[in-house]
Amino acid sequence: MASFGNLKRLNLRDIWSHEATEFTPWLAENIADLGEALGLELEVDQKDASVGDFFLDLLAKDLGTNRTVVIENQVTGTDHDHLGKLLTYASGFDASIVIWIAENIREEHRQALEWLNERTNDDTEFYGVVIEVLQIDESKPAYNFRPIVFPNEWRKSVNRSSSADLSERMERYRSYFQQLIDELRDVHKFTNAKIAQPQNWHYFSPGVSGFYYGMSFVQGKKARVELYIDTKDYERNKGIYDVISKDKETIERDYGQSLSWERIEGKRACRVALYRDGHIDMDSEALNEIRKWSITNLFQMRKTFKGKLQGYLQQAEKCGDNGTDN
Repeated sequence: MASFGNLKRLNLRDIWSHEATEFTPWLAENIADLGEALGLELEVDQKDASVGDFFLDLLAKDLGTNRTVVIENQVTGTDHDHLGKLLTYASGFDASIVIWIAENIREEHRQALEWLNERTNDDTEFYGVVIEVLQIDESKPAYNFRPIVFPNEWRKSVNRSSSADLSERMERYRSYFQQLIDELRDVHKFTNAKIAQPQNWHYFSPGVSGFYYGMSFVQGKKARVELYIDTKDYERNKGIYDVISKDKETIERDYGQSLSWERIEGKRACRVALYRDGHIDMDSEALNEIRKWSITNLFQMRKTFKGKLQGYLQQAEKCGDNGTDN
């Protein structure tokens, strides 16, 4: 007969005694796990971001869609004060994704978040997430993010598809990238993303802030897969690009073909990319071929740059600290 241990739920205050100085920094470090629970690719932009006299716990973004995310956390149950702050932060940062994390979510607050999901526009999503720490007998504790409230994506996708503001071409983009995301997630475990937006691009996180793997349809009827560099700082981006470009011969040898090296003077971001012919108005057979090409090259980008990106960042920072020319 099987033998089972006793599962118990630990008090969050016993793990994180102070919300602001212990739990919020921990959450920032483990933001990818929160994203995985919600089907998002989250990256922290700023801690204690200010809106007037108030300070948001975490300001983040969803890498795949570049949407702004506000996150308010508690190591206690939800309360009216934090609900008011959450809406203030959502408004102040014009957020598309609003996440409230707590030890438990009171019924009236669950209803409020559900109501907001029903009444807000199709681009705004509210999540209520319970954070719990579990232990079996005297084992090492384990944490778990458990979504309690989340947007009805089926409803929103129906509304999105029928909206007069969504053109036929935008719907084609959404459909293409939904298939791409689904295959990358379910078959290849490449991403946690679940929902595509009606736009001509999507980014994926390599796990190093300031870098993104991307696929897009661009001018000239071309499809593009790329390593995109954007730390939100013009000079830093150019410095990182210059460090990477010095490794061009090795990178192209590892990749297996020549790449397009784009410093993009006068614009903030830089990229290393690969192009092929293709546009969203092609027939389904051709788009399937582009999707296969995209998946192959997204994996090749990841394989080529795996383990190198953090080193490139450090080299660029060292050059900047020394005042040398990148």
